[in-house]
Amino acid sequence: MDITTRWIAVAVLLAAAVLAVAVAVFVRLVRARRGLRQAGLPTGPRWVFWGALAYFFLPADLVPDPVYLDDIGVLLLALRTMRRHSGSEPA
Repeated sequence: MDITTRWIAVAVLLAAAVLAVAVAVFVRLVRARRGLRQAGLPTGPRWVFWGALAYFFLPADLVPDPVYLDDIGVLLLALRTMRRHSGSEPA
């Protein structure tokens, strides 16, 4: 295996790991919103939740898609905003 193939393999593995983190944060965001709504707590502005989901799925990103760091950041910001509006995290 030559050096180029190794670098490509490492890049693919890193991209897969970052994608796994992005999907985990996405699932956490959806579960948090569902739990807050079932408990009758406010979930914050709707546009925060739907905007984060749209940004995750739309092809236009700040950073090209093999690097999901911007998607993770948007999802974490939405999760934090929802928690702040529910009162479970200090502002």
